[in-house]
Amino acid sequence: MIKNILEEILDWSEAWAPLIPLIILSFKGRQANFLKPIIIYLWFALIIDSIIDAGWKFGWKFKGSVPEWMHPNNYLYNIHSIVRLICFSSFFIMLKQPFRTRIKKLMPLFSLLFLIINFSFFENFYEVDTISSRLFAVESGLLLFYCLQYYLFKLQAEDVVEKRGPDYWVVMGLSIYVVFNFFYFLFYKTLIEGGYGKFVAHMWNYHNLTFIILCIFIAKAFHASGHK
Repeated sequence: MIKNILEEILDWSEAWAPLIPLIILSFKGRQANFLKPIIIYLWFALIIDSIIDAGWKFGWKFKGSVPEWMHPNNYLYNIHSIVRLICFSSFFIMLKQPFRTRIKKLMPLFSLLFLIINFSFFENFYEVDTISSRLFAVESGLLLFYCLQYYLFKLQAEDVVEKRGPDYWVVMGLSIYVVFNFFYFLFYKTLIEGGYGKFVAHMWNYHNLTFIILCIFIAKAFHASGHK
């Protein structure tokens, strides 16, 4: 029984995990300007993940009220991936680190070009059977690049005093999330098509755990930054 309860809590974690930093935010008040994209992302994640989990748990009872191509929730995951990339890219750009600035500003344009080409010629955005493995892998790869350039700048600047500021905690949580999930996302569709659906579903629990960790680190960032 306890195992079932824990599994149920983990199944809903994508919906409740954003509440961890949002609750801290409500107590800590105004945040640093570069954290605004993260706050936007959390509210978005809370809403869209609640819709995804509710639809999955309750069998999309409202199917009759929406077009058939909208019945699976995979397109909602794809939207989530795009918004996460936009928000965290904005976060890194707003840090204004004088390091690879041109590349960081070009990354969103590269992402837009990828989206147009990928979903125009190679993948269906409203795929029924799986999320866009390519989209999630590219998103994780780009965010990992942002994280690595952040750490490289810190090392070159020998920034010891500020390295554990709110930006540090966000990047640390994001690094854990993208490093763990990159190869999972990369081979997600391949494993599904190869008949390893149960394994993929089981591994999604570990994805949820890394998402909880990300939210906890963001909460730490809000705690470090916020003031009334």
